[in-house]
Amino acid sequence: MENSETQRLAWAITGSGHYLRESLAVLATLENVDIFLSKAASEIIKQYGFQAQLDATGHRVYQDKTASSVPVELFYEGKYHTLVIAPVTSNTIAKMAYGFSDSLVTNLYAQAGKTRVPSIIFACDTAPELESEAPRDNVVKVYPRKIDLDNVAKLADFEATQVVADIAALTHAIHVRLNEICK
Repeated sequence: MENSETQRLAWAITGSGHYLRESLAVLATLENVDIFLSKAASEIIKQYGFQAQLDATGHRVYQDKTASSVPVELFYEGKYHTLVIAPVTSNTIAKMAYGFSDSLVTNLYAQAGKTRVPSIIFACDTAPELESEAPRDNVVKVYPRKIDLDNVAKLADFEATQVVADIAALTHAIHVRLNEICK
């Protein structure tokens, strides 16, 4: 088992452009982070033109390329003190809320829970009406469905899971958690 000085932050990204730019900016301010990309995240980062921003963070990046999601074993080795998933699509939220672990990101969430590693989740669909960045710097109106909002609420009730609704809350939750780790 690792101690708190050698443990790292695990950060997973799903295939959403919603606050992706801002999430990458937060990532760039942190140290000792491993980044995990869903298959869709790998695509969307390129589509939005954010590959250079991701690369500039200097963090290790794992991509969803294996059927068994090998990197999740790192949770059992005590390598991580916290899992951040930001941004998170409604698809991934639904899977996590109902216990699916069929991808790298959903498997990370399941294994974090099973190893009692706290998770901070920045869900895309947190209000009945949102503005979201689309490719090529376009902003679009998004109207999450009731089921999307219900799944976010369901996930917020999970043990060791904190769901945040915006970048300020995400940044605050991460810094609170990092301060807890340093004690």
